[in-house]
Amino acid sequence: MADRTDWPGEALIVAAQGGDLDSLTALVTGSHPNVRRFAHSLCASREDAEDAAQEALIILYRRIGMLRASGALASWMFRIVRNECLRRARLVPRERAPLPETAVVSAEDEVLQRLEAGRVAEAIAALPADQRRVLIMRDVQGYSGRMAAESLGLSTAAMKSRLHRARAAVQHSLGDTRALH
Repeated sequence: MADRTDWPGEALIVAAQGGDLDSLTALVTGSHPNVRRFAHSLCASREDAEDAAQEALIILYRRIGMLRASGALASWMFRIVRNECLRRARLVPRERAPLPETAVVSAEDEVLQRLEAGRVAEAIAALPADQRRVLIMRDVQGYSGRMAAESLGLSTAAMKSRLHRARAAVQHSLGDTRALH
């Protein structure tokens, strides 16, 4: 599991920021699984998720120099993916391919799913950075509690506390009384 959720290391990020083409290529390739996971968790449709992931990787490739801290790659990419998913959710319905006649999901349901995904993404983005990181690691990337705690340099109890506060804040922001997990 660690292989699928690891982000590229700081040395690679710094080299890519410095213009090393091999490092930049490795950075984009290494970030791809996590970016796809973000997109699939935030976008309402599989097609939008794939498109958002591709767009986010293009932005990473073109603008790696804009990343201020090499340790902030995951949160930077999350914001890019979130913004791309929100942009796609706002597209005019006539710009989209028509639903097949056999589709079970109605157009109204699809719009509601997109709106809800956008609301969740905005609620997560509004969290304090320490809570956002633990929520993303556990609920988006699928890290185990122990792995998330170790990666963040926290005790398991501290990680659980931050995760609980993050989930509660997202629920409050959404006006939802149901538990997220």
